[in-house]
Amino acid sequence: MSSPERDLACGPLTAIGVISGTSMDAIDVSLVTSDGRDAVAFGAGASYPYREETRRALQAVIADAERASAEPLIELEAAVTADHLSAIRSYVSAQNFDWASIDLVGLHGQTIYHRPERRFTRQLIDGQAVADALGIPAVDRFRHADVAAGGEGAPFAPLYHRALAQRLEQPVMVLNLGGVGNVTYIDGETVIAFDTGPASAILDDFVLRRLGRPYDADGALAASGRVHDDLVAGFMANPYFDRPAPKSLDRNDFHRRAQVVEALSDADGAATLAAFTIESLVSALRHVPRAPKRWLVGGGGRLNRHFMARLGQRLGVPVDPVEVVGWDGDALEAQIFAYFAIRSVKGLPLSLPSTTGVPLAMTGGELRRPMAHN
Repeated sequence: MSSPERDLACGPLTAIGVISGTSMDAIDVSLVTSDGRDAVAFGAGASYPYREETRRALQAVIADAERASAEPLIELEAAVTADHLSAIRSYVSAQNFDWASIDLVGLHGQTIYHRPERRFTRQLIDGQAVADALGIPAVDRFRHADVAAGGEGAPFAPLYHRALAQRLEQPVMVLNLGGVGNVTYIDGETVIAFDTGPASAILDDFVLRRLGRPYDADGALAASGRVHDDLVAGFMANPYFDRPAPKSLDRNDFHRRAQVVEALSDADGAATLAAFTIESLVSALRHVPRAPKRWLVGGGGRLNRHFMARLGQRLGVPVDPVEVVGWDGDALEAQIFAYFAIRSVKGLPLSLPSTTGVPLAMTGGELRRPMAHN
């Protein structure tokens, strides 16, 4: 399975990227070929579930901050690593890739504790075990250098967004609509990134509480309600929206404030929370030098047609899913860590003062070369 050792510092490389997000619903895998700068080609993405016992053990640890931050967790890390290896092997087999064509594996691992204010972050993955099992160099611990230097350790998508967007008309805003909204503003070499405010999480939780559904499909409930503008104005008075970038939020930071919608009907509550998210996105324009000519949207929110239409009306410029420009919205996260594995071995920055608040452009990641195979 191993490929001949090659000089990773020279020329384009092909890397597999692997990540499991905070939802822990699956391990995402994709592939990128790049020189680590602007030349980027990517393969298909795929997702593979954790074994149920691994997922349950992870949930228990994440719910216990003391264990997550301090215990060795050797057995759990071994289980996470085994599931990642299985995902990588399944992906390579399904895509019919030749193992000898793969130069690197980029392993984000499973985040179980992230406290940048304490300069501490922890992701479970044994990069050396993966390198040894596959006979391919692996890069892990991507966020550690940034956090140790005083950065937020997130977001890590911006420099990949810049590489993908090089041929697009600029300035362009890349929006990720996950639980929290975050944006990457790109205008040539200028890259600015920050969390905009609550996105899917605040509305999903409301709909789950009221109707027992995981989300508002196509925004149908929000579209049927009346927006209570006074409540939206109250939400937008929060000082977070005036804070300069870069800045970040936790998924639940606005949940307590949002309880004022509990007095409203289901439809009006959903409409008001959706309007709040839209206004928080519009307020992102305060923190960028020029108004973007278009917005490209990734994350689950890009599938909400009502929300996308309303956002486009409010911004007055095209607002499209990232697929419109040929990107794969479901594979972007995995591709980031393939791309960053390549940048890491070439000594190129993964984060900037304008993306994570780190004091200077910062490389990161740790290279694990496979032990010699007999």
